[in-house]
Amino acid sequence: MSNLVIIESPGKVSTIKHCLGSNYKVVASVGHVRDLPKSTLGIDVDDHFKAHYINIRGKGDLIRELKKEAKNAHYVYLATDPDREGEAISWHLANALALPPEKIRRVTFNEITKNAVKSAIKKPREIDMDLVNSQQARRILDRIVGYKISPFFWKNVKSGLSAGRVQSVAARIIVDRENEIRAFEPKEYWSVDAELQTAQGKSFTAHFYGDAATAQKREIAGEADAMAIRNAVEKADFVVTELKKGTKLRAPAAPFKTSTMQQEASRKLNFQSQRTMKVAQELYEGVNVGSEYGGMQGLITYMRTDSLRVSTEAQDAARAFIREQYGDAYCPAEPRVYKTKANAQDAHEAVRPTNIALMPSLIRKSMTNDQYKLYKLIWERFIASQMESAELDTVNAEITAGQYLYRASGTTVKFPGFLAVYEESAEESGEGKSTQLPPFAEGDTLACLQIHPQQHFTEPPPRYTEASLVKFLEEKGIGRPSTFAQIVTLIISRGYVKREGKSLVPTPLGEITTKLMIDSFPDIVDYKFTAQMEDKLDSVAGGEDTMESVLTDFYEGFAKELARAEETVSRENIEIPVEETDMICEQCGARMIIKNGRYGKFAACPNYPTCKNTKPLEKPSAEKDAAKEPEIAPFKCESCGSDMVLRSGRFGDFYACVRYPECKFTRQKTKSTGVACPKCGADIVMKWGKRRTVFYSCARYPDCDYSSWDMPSPEKCPDCGEILYHKKGKNLLVCKKDGCGYKREIEPETTES
Repeated sequence: MSNLVIIESPGKVSTIKHCLGSNYKVVASVGHVRDLPKSTLGIDVDDHFKAHYINIRGKGDLIRELKKEAKNAHYVYLATDPDREGEAISWHLANALALPPEKIRRVTFNEITKNAVKSAIKKPREIDMDLVNSQQARRILDRIVGYKISPFFWKNVKSGLSAGRVQSVAARIIVDRENEIRAFEPKEYWSVDAELQTAQGKSFTAHFYGDAATAQKREIAGEADAMAIRNAVEKADFVVTELKKGTKLRAPAAPFKTSTMQQEASRKLNFQSQRTMKVAQELYEGVNVGSEYGGMQGLITYMRTDSLRVSTEAQDAARAFIREQYGDAYCPAEPRVYKTKANAQDAHEAVRPTNIALMPSLIRKSMTNDQYKLYKLIWERFIASQMESAELDTVNAEITAGQYLYRASGTTVKFPGFLAVYEESAEESGEGKSTQLPPFAEGDTLACLQIHPQQHFTEPPPRYTEASLVKFLEEKGIGRPSTFAQIVTLIISRGYVKREGKSLVPTPLGEITTKLMIDSFPDIVDYKFTAQMEDKLDSVAGGEDTMESVLTDFYEGFAKELARAEETVSRENIEIPVEETDMICEQCGARMIIKNGRYGKFAACPNYPTCKNTKPLEKPSAEKDAAKEPEIAPFKCESCGSDMVLRSGRFGDFYACVRYPECKFTRQKTKSTGVACPKCGADIVMKWGKRRTVFYSCARYPDCDYSSWDMPSPEKCPDCGEILYHKKGKNLLVCKKDGCGYKREIEPETTES
């Protein structure tokens, strides 16, 4: 009798099979198998916040298959991800499969390597209910906020809107920054730089500092002051009065955690957070690096972490590599240890390569471009984090010009240390771009080539980018590593925020909903309150608090705010902003506005219903379209093995090889429904046809020609036993068998927050 190993992602199956061998059958649950129902709240707030979980639609066949496999297995190893979400999935699996306690073995591993996986199998444990309850508490909090506030929005602002416990705070952060920028009043100031030259003919720039007599810094307030300084120093000798030379050490940055990985990938690779996490997941799950390097194996440790801890084995391997490749001078006497924040979850290590010997250049051909870029970034960052500090020679010069004082400074690298491998971006290091000064000595007189008086104005704070927003969320304790990418994606997809280049800008809809949240639900969008809620969830995970007490404390205040908002806010009090276009209505001459419809955005006349003119929005230019980040498919090109990306054509969306036109392989865009084909039993998939119409067909097409305009349902007709269909555009389940006529109305699904 073999053992069954259940994991979350199908992408890990082959890697873990490679690690364990033939005595273990490895299957994937493909994420959660149970969840709260979409059509109702699913929480009994009066009965200790009891959650009513149901099997997820489309997972019925999978659950039956897993039950069958579990029944025939000696032990069932629940090897879902090593975090709270993974712990909850294991708990749901145990319940959905009705596993007897004596069969259950919960195992976790921080990296998918043979040693790590085998070691985990030898040390199973029970499901940690504290972690499960922490995840449940978060899920219930988010459900209550979303399902209670969203209908309030539909009634008072606009149908289809949603609220979220953390997404609303993230939207507020971006709205607050936009308000700061609007309220900012620029102030004038001037600089009077001097371009100087040494006796050897080398030039450099010195910056005005202040009065020479007092050595106090002085601000240049206006043009008259700047011109007076210029006129004075043009006639004066520039003499080096003081020269300070020194050496400073610059320590390497810590290895990556989730947030810093997302930030650096944004700055250096121009990756959006969602793209970074997708590629990191692929590296964690495993890449076939070839038989000469061990075949299928996970290349990095678990990528959702806020810990900076590194195992002793990884440290020793890194230090041995550094000595061999760079020499003893580059390896510090003692291993570097980085301090993790007090409120961090320290269950995992930092994000690091699983095998130092697998240098990015060695396995380049085994990875996609995105995988290579991110792996190289992670590998270099980790190696650098264990290296010796860089030594920098510093020079600070004070130069007198008559009654005024100028200063110049520069640095040169004396010993590169970790800089031989990696240098963090300037935004992270906090150090500006350094310059190198030419040699000169105290008492030298420098030639003045030119004086540059220049007017400046103070600038408002910059808009948030994904990198700076993630940094702010982490600093304020809002959200957790696993949620940062999802938060950013959600507020953009819901239309509260839009991208302008790399900047995140609030939409008019985002601003009005944020104002409504601040006025009606101040606690929900309060930074400190949200951070404190994260701490409370951590205390549940640590067994210091209970799920019920945390939910009770929250709900008492929330219920009062909701009741007060229902009484005081009405649609008449809210002016819904409109987004104007440059298009003019030919029928009445009004400037057309953007509306949201069933098939997306379109231009409409603001004088509706008097004037019902509408137009499609102008398509983006080829330049804008090329600048958009393509959606990468979860599968590879069957012809050459490269990435496949989503494209649009005259007959709908399709996936094409990134190497086009060298490789012309394409595949139509499809999405699994989890429903079996009534003809052959294969999967029914959703397809996009001409003019983006949706239809359903067998995944085995053209071998099986089954297709339908209506969505098949996993339910069978109670009268004749045939498959029921969701009638397109209606809340009906119908039987399509001739002469049957069975139909049943179903509840519409409510959009989750």
